[in-house]
Amino acid sequence: MTAVDVARIRDDFPILDQLINGKPLVYLDNAATTQKPRPVIDAISNYYLHNNSNVHRGVHTLSQRATDDYEAGREAIRRFINAPDASEIIYVRGTTEGLNLVASSYGRKFFKAGDEVIITGMEHHSNIVPWQILGKEIGIRLRVIPFNDQGELLMDEYEGMLNDRTRLVSVVHQSNALGTINPVSAIVELAHARGVPVMLDTAQSVPHMPIDVQDLGVDFATFSGHKMYGPTGIGVLWGRADLLNEMPPYQTGGEMIRSVTFEETIYNVLPHKFEAGTPDIAGAIGLGAAVEYLEAIGMGRIAAYEQALMRYGAERLAEIEGVRLIGTAANRGGVLSFYMEAAHAHDIGTILDAEGIAVRTGHHCAQPVMARYEIPATVRASLSFYNTTEEIDALIKGIDRVIEVFG
Repeated sequence: MTAVDVARIRDDFPILDQLINGKPLVYLDNAATTQKPRPVIDAISNYYLHNNSNVHRGVHTLSQRATDDYEAGREAIRRFINAPDASEIIYVRGTTEGLNLVASSYGRKFFKAGDEVIITGMEHHSNIVPWQILGKEIGIRLRVIPFNDQGELLMDEYEGMLNDRTRLVSVVHQSNALGTINPVSAIVELAHARGVPVMLDTAQSVPHMPIDVQDLGVDFATFSGHKMYGPTGIGVLWGRADLLNEMPPYQTGGEMIRSVTFEETIYNVLPHKFEAGTPDIAGAIGLGAAVEYLEAIGMGRIAAYEQALMRYGAERLAEIEGVRLIGTAANRGGVLSFYMEAAHAHDIGTILDAEGIAVRTGHHCAQPVMARYEIPATVRASLSFYNTTEEIDALIKGIDRVIEVFG
């Protein structure tokens, strides 16, 4: 694991250099949100200190600077995911809004009663509830691809679900609760054979592996800035231009219009049609800086390092009697979810926090996953390139402390 200079990288993250309850902070909650490197913090500060102004239309210098930086962020994101054109990069608040935008705009225009949307059994709630709402409003049916005990999709069952009523397949790339990396290319190939578009939730994959939307072949993809070392409240929906052009606006107001009279409104072109009102300018600039930071390290190097760290953690956890790993797919990312009969996940998280270790406990907005394993919650340690094997060892010692308390 020498391909990533972790010691140097950690110097870029000032939040990591602190004590929690008198112990060095061990931050293992990266699937919920990642910490922010100095270049991202500096980019946001620079905007507010020197360039604070609204974007587009302004002719004064501050507005021109802000617009240039804002649009430079969009181009950086286009390059990062290899989108064909920057106009296909839509700024949203995050993955949740990206999914809701497609459901509300694409779904309401193109779906009718009896149509079907296919998702997986490991989805985040944000890729379940919007389709349920459409089901109640217009009568679409939601179909769910099951998965096995290891957390791997049953692809034969998926293939059997595709039919003449299927209008969209909307799936997670990497499960936030299991770490499973789903076979996107195979999912897309089967869907496209029937002319069905595919929506991909890449919230957990974009920060941890190279993503090329053209190579994956998907039709929509969405992700959140705060999970990829950028600010909160900013994210991206990418979609094929031909599909986005056919979709009606998701929200209305300033910027998304070309002209307005009391009789008629003509909408703006992409991407502005979907960006009503003053956007999160600082967020977009910060997200662009985060992309550049990740590119400088190299996504291939990040993926290799985190895979090695995940395997080390899985091996250490498997050695502990009474700890059950939840999610053991052959292809999975840096998520270590586990369950202990001896103690509730929240109690485990509290004891670990006393040792300075930050993990996530609960259902992780994936309650159907918990139901599949017949457990109330898991403890989730999720990894980043700034984590170390020593921090995994600290987690193991923390679990030993849980066993001391609960037996």
